Amino acid sequence: MTDSPASPVPTLNIANVLTAIRIVLVPFFIWFLLADNGDHGLLRWLAVVVFAVAIYTDKLDGDLARSRGLITNFGKIADPIADKLLIGSALILLSVLGELPWWITVVILVRELGITLLRFVVIRYGVMPASRGGKLKTVLQTFAIFLYLLPLGTWLGEWAAFAAFIVMLLAVAVTVVTGVDYLVKAMRLRAADGRN
Repeated sequence: MTDSPASPVPTLNIANVLTAIRIVLVPFFIWFLLADNGDHGLLRWLAVVVFAVAIYTDKLDGDLARSRGLITNFGKIADPIADKLLIGSALILLSVLGELPWWITVVILVRELGITLLRFVVIRYGVMPASRGGKLKTVLQTFAIFLYLLPLGTWLGEWAAFAAFIVMLLAVAVTVVTGVDYLVKAMRLRAADGRN
């Protein structure tokens, strides 16, 4: 007897629904943050809550997709798009509000978009999986943004801003280093393909 082929994973599954929810949350996050306009009031706290929920769905959908075998082509494309929409909008808005230096936002976004494009370019030579450094980069970026979003300056004063800036500098450093690492991996993939 031959084993029956595995049934395809449906696109409409809990992991992909969570990814879609994260994308839907982004406009609400943007609105709350802009409507607060740097006042650090109730709307700022709502922006923090939406950001936290969206980040949690990122972890949850990944865990569910892996543990239940719910990995789909839609998820592979939509998940990183959702992440970049959330992180990118947070960085840009914090810079627009004058709370985060523009050079940090530019460095991170150029790296993220550049590596995403690079992955598409070299996919014919092989897949570049996410590295441990890449995962650390995501954690640091998320934590730094969360610290920037929290309206803690009222209670902690300049210490809150200083702590957020230090974590963000660490995130930028890891972002640049992992970006260089991906460039090296891409060149190796292309060189290896040329020898075959």
